Amino acid sequence: MNRFRYAVFALVWLFASAAYAQDAAEVNVIKSHAFAERGEPKYSADFEHFDYVNPDAPKGGQLVLATVGTYDSFNRYASRGDSEVNSEAFYDSLMISSDDEIGVYYPLIAESIEYPSDYTWVTFYLNPNARHQDGKKITAEDVVFTFHKFMEEGVPFVKQRYGDVSDVKAIDELTVKFSFKTSNKELVPSMASLPILPKHYWQSRDFSEPLKEPPLGSGAYRVADYKLGQSATYERIKDYWAKNLPSRKGLLNFDTIRYDYYRDDTVSLEAFKAGEFDFRRENIAKQWAEGYQVPAVTQGKIVKEEVAHSIPQPMQAFVFNTQYKLFQDRRVRRALNLMLDFEWLNKNLFYSSYTRNESYFENTPYKAEGSPSKAELAVLEPFRDQLPEEVFGPVWRAQKTDGSGRNREQMRQALALLKEAGWSLKDKKLVNEKGEAFAFEILLYSPSMERVTLPFIRNLERIGISASIRMVDSTQYLNRLRSRDYQMTPQGYSAMPYPMPVMELAWHSDYLDSTYNQAGVSNPVIDALIAQIRDSQEDDDKLMALGKAFDRVALWNFYVIPQWHSGVFRIAYWNKFSRPEKRPRYAIGLDSWWYDEQKAKSLAK
Repeated sequence: MNRFRYAVFALVWLFASAAYAQDAAEVNVIKSHAFAERGEPKYSADFEHFDYVNPDAPKGGQLVLATVGTYDSFNRYASRGDSEVNSEAFYDSLMISSDDEIGVYYPLIAESIEYPSDYTWVTFYLNPNARHQDGKKITAEDVVFTFHKFMEEGVPFVKQRYGDVSDVKAIDELTVKFSFKTSNKELVPSMASLPILPKHYWQSRDFSEPLKEPPLGSGAYRVADYKLGQSATYERIKDYWAKNLPSRKGLLNFDTIRYDYYRDDTVSLEAFKAGEFDFRRENIAKQWAEGYQVPAVTQGKIVKEEVAHSIPQPMQAFVFNTQYKLFQDRRVRRALNLMLDFEWLNKNLFYSSYTRNESYFENTPYKAEGSPSKAELAVLEPFRDQLPEEVFGPVWRAQKTDGSGRNREQMRQALALLKEAGWSLKDKKLVNEKGEAFAFEILLYSPSMERVTLPFIRNLERIGISASIRMVDSTQYLNRLRSRDYQMTPQGYSAMPYPMPVMELAWHSDYLDSTYNQAGVSNPVIDALIAQIRDSQEDDDKLMALGKAFDRVALWNFYVIPQWHSGVFRIAYWNKFSRPEKRPRYAIGLDSWWYDEQKAKSLAK
């Protein structure tokens, strides 16, 4: 009997060993200059510069930019405080992405990368010339220190986000290896984009706390002057170690970049027209149509242009806090969607310049259309009893009005849904069975959003809902977002070129306490779809079905009231700059512009 058991054990071990050997043989180790999340990198190992730059662009001059708000910290990664707008640029990352590809990373601090085809680890080989801003060499020890600093003292979601990293080890002075608990392709670009901190600066400081003075960095610019909360001037480091790297050549051309802070966007526009700063991207249709009618534009001193693009668009929206009791009922959220009259807004406030958002994958092939395909149904069917029946029919689209402002049909539908949810009209006020009024607050920090929120509030008043605006400054707004102290707010979800594992930050219930999960989504179907998306990055057909299925589920759950987007960049700038002939596909490309002395002299005259 014992011999029989031993023979069976030996046979099982033999087959297991053979299977293991076969699996091991199929795991290839790739060493490369670049890493692509999907497909192949556009640029080969011997590329000299990105296509969208002028490699001979002159260095010099000043660029003055503006932002609305204030700041009280130079630490972008602190758990509290309002950070300076460009403070993430203090630190270079191991690798850097290009602006004419999605999810492709090229050498910066790391000159090459090595990883197995099962994505269970990744090794970075650092450039021996890489330096911090004080001239000290960037080493593998800095990388190890940085990872632990983020994990132990950084913003809370980082610990969850990088929790699958089992070990990080400095192999030698210029080689660092990250090991993963499971196969996890997503962690490779996450580690590649890790900003590297100088250990000798940060080891005695608390990374979770705000900084009142600029830190030592590793990037191309450092702060030369600042007034806390008002302005910050960055100067280009002339002997920046990476200035001739292919991934940096032709970029970062200004000697100084100054950021001025304004409390109000209207004041900011007036300051721009007065020449107080140089470049402005306009996001308000009324200001674009009416606010630039000044001699400087007609004389060509200010260049005003629309740059068409087909870039994937974010889901800008009024976001429900679904953890707030009033908005936990899907019927209530659906009813309020009916009360946003986009056609009236577009006609009367936006000069018909916007398109309504319809998808979390706007301007991509992953946008759900019509009824589900067989592949989408295969994804959705296992969850049928957990999903609204509408998910299995035509995808949700916001109803269109005639733009007259008399949206009676939408009002009737909204009241019917609210009645199903236990609300009824009494003395022209919507109340529940306890007699409690339907009332909530919309949190804003930008006065420009007030003018588009007020018509929505007026429509809600017509069906007995009392909505009010709470205007706060940017610091209060950020703190209230972090603590989920809001009921509704105009925010939204970042543009997604394809279904990505990083979506879990904004959607998975594990990240319910994260600022990125703005709607407070905690849905087991969403969690399951995110897990499948994470595991299907190499399967294009499955990913297509998953993306569209996810879009349907998210839309029919009404986590947001979709707003609008534009198919152009609206930019205006004082005519003292030049730029490459080719614009990057996925960005305006301001970091490839340069100060043109001839134009500046003509402008001065």
